[in-house]
Amino acid sequence: MADEQISLFSLDDVAMPTDQAPSPPTGSTDYAAIPISSATAISPGTYASLEDLATHCHACQRCGLAPTRTNVVVSRGSATAPVFIIGEGPGQQEDEQGKPFVGRSGQLLEQILASVRLDSERDLYIGNIVKCRPPGNRVPTPDEVVACKGYLLEQIRLVDPKIILLTGATAVRGILGIKDGITKIRGQWFEWEGRLCMPIFHPAYLLRNPSREKGSPKWLMWQDIQAVKAKLEELIPRD
Repeated sequence: MADEQISLFSLDDVAMPTDQAPSPPTGSTDYAAIPISSATAISPGTYASLEDLATHCHACQRCGLAPTRTNVVVSRGSATAPVFIIGEGPGQQEDEQGKPFVGRSGQLLEQILASVRLDSERDLYIGNIVKCRPPGNRVPTPDEVVACKGYLLEQIRLVDPKIILLTGATAVRGILGIKDGITKIRGQWFEWEGRLCMPIFHPAYLLRNPSREKGSPKWLMWQDIQAVKAKLEELIPRD
């Protein structure tokens, strides 16, 4: 296990559009207006599939982030994953590549997952509170979060994960509504909408805090990811 911990923290230097428009669901929601105006709510059950949702996301103009984006960053990973990781929003590399958690933060996240034998393409679905990059990587505004949140809630419903990991304070506030600092609540289990959620450090924060000493952010993350794996095995026991 010690060797695995060393390998976990070795990185110290360091969308799914469719060609056809989906069929509008039944109900009172103005389906065509969803990607145009934030005044149109994204009700539970709006989307029949993640592909339908992605089509709207790629055309979305619901907030002021749309004009400055390069790409809409919808998700990556498995549509049937037992673990859903939620970050704050795309950074520069995510905006350029159209995928969440790439670059150095993404590499470290992959190492963290691999240390407990979780595969990001099989066991994880990864997204963000907002799907377009805030200029200068600033924190998303409350209005931007509200405009995008319906998409995220639909992603959670469609993926139906057992566990949600909230990376950083913005993700925690966006889902749980908790304003406490991440250092105070990380590693704790919270129940939300019948699901287990755990706040964890964002990989970018770990890169800025390279110490591996006991009690350091990286050491704490090692404890947290082991707890996540143990809980997952408890919820989905192997045959």
